[in-house]
Amino acid sequence: MSEYDQWVTCWTASAQGPYPIGNPSAQPDLSGTFPAQEIGAQNQGFRLIIRPDVWGARARFRFSNVFGTCPLTLDGVYVGLQLSGSALVPESNRPVSFAGEKKVTIAPGEALWSDAVATPLGGDLQTTAGRKMAVSFHVAGTSGPMTWHAKALTSSYLTRPNAGTRAVVCLGDSIVDGTGSTLNGDDRWPDVMSRRVHAMFGQTISVVNAGIGGNQVIGPKDYSAARPFAGGPSALSRLERDVLSLSNVGAVIWLEGGNDFSDNGRAQVAAVIAGMRDGVGRMRSGIPGVRIIGATVGSALGSSNPSFAHPDQDKKRQALNAFIRTSDLFDAVVDFDLVITDPQSGRMRAEFVPDSTCGGSGDGLHPNRLGYQAMGAAVDLDLLRPKDQVSAQRLRNARHGLKGGTETRPMHSGSSSRRLPAALPRPRTISATASQAPRAALHTRR
Repeated sequence: MSEYDQWVTCWTASAQGPYPIGNPSAQPDLSGTFPAQEIGAQNQGFRLIIRPDVWGARARFRFSNVFGTCPLTLDGVYVGLQLSGSALVPESNRPVSFAGEKKVTIAPGEALWSDAVATPLGGDLQTTAGRKMAVSFHVAGTSGPMTWHAKALTSSYLTRPNAGTRAVVCLGDSIVDGTGSTLNGDDRWPDVMSRRVHAMFGQTISVVNAGIGGNQVIGPKDYSAARPFAGGPSALSRLERDVLSLSNVGAVIWLEGGNDFSDNGRAQVAAVIAGMRDGVGRMRSGIPGVRIIGATVGSALGSSNPSFAHPDQDKKRQALNAFIRTSDLFDAVVDFDLVITDPQSGRMRAEFVPDSTCGGSGDGLHPNRLGYQAMGAAVDLDLLRPKDQVSAQRLRNARHGLKGGTETRPMHSGSSSRRLPAALPRPRTISATASQAPRAALHTRR
């Protein structure tokens, strides 16, 4: 390396402390963007605007977590040339890597340098002198306390918490899996809900189906390829694979428990409730900020399936439903039991019984196309919004099926007299006069 070929620092900001410590100037109110100091950023995109004092053909960046108390994971790191505001000069954005990787985790109290990257426009002095650089990145998960400098006197940009497309996982048994729906019809209740979701929210929410026919919350106790069970591994044993390991999960709707009380499970109510508590606790721990919606179980009383037809099983189902409705375990409740069950007979509503795929009388356990349509129409889509966009009172109501919570009355043919909530706004950019992010330094090679 010659004396003319070396790294030189061309921009830096001193790490001042954990956000919001300091004396910022003209700082906007970011209480809705960073609601808790100890949580920090939550699945958010940042675009920090900096002005290098000199430019070069290549640059590398230092990201600091020096005042952090937990590991900080960044991905989607880019550097581009600012055009105006948060906009970039077309084709100027360049990916930034760390030891060849697109994703990096910075330990608490540490800082880390990126690999060298070609600067926008090659650092040509005639086109870059005095221009500003945009450093963009995504905080994966939660950042914890954010290392920052309080007085940037430059506008940077960020998204709301948990912005972008989020997944809603429908977890459960055959009534999630779609037994009794139409062959090739895509009319399971998650399918029906998905069409409503996309009509209201566009592509900002993805609905995925994690149902298994015959599945139980807690059984079987042992499951392996050598000792399989028709209903698959229990919900608790498959939770990591089917929920926790999925990308950007924002909500889970859990409908399960009926099979635990069948002749295939013979579980006690207390054991299933304990299993649900365990599962919800693991989901909250594994996916910070996730919204978990409990779903009540419809009646199988009088079913032609002998494993489900007993009155004592129905008493267990009702006890589980009472727990789901009245406990504070779930963030909200969708009361499928009120949609599916006839209050006079205690059985499935007659119009939901005939089989939609094979014809015939149906089994009185699995709804048909019309029943699934009613279930999919009964979910209050407002509850799928990010938590910061749903009031605390609305969530309290939704836990117990009160007005302003989930829709609980039966709705047929996908219709409802209820006014649908307004569309979810696209994630907006918020201007900030200070860099709400891990502090960075910039080296350029002359």
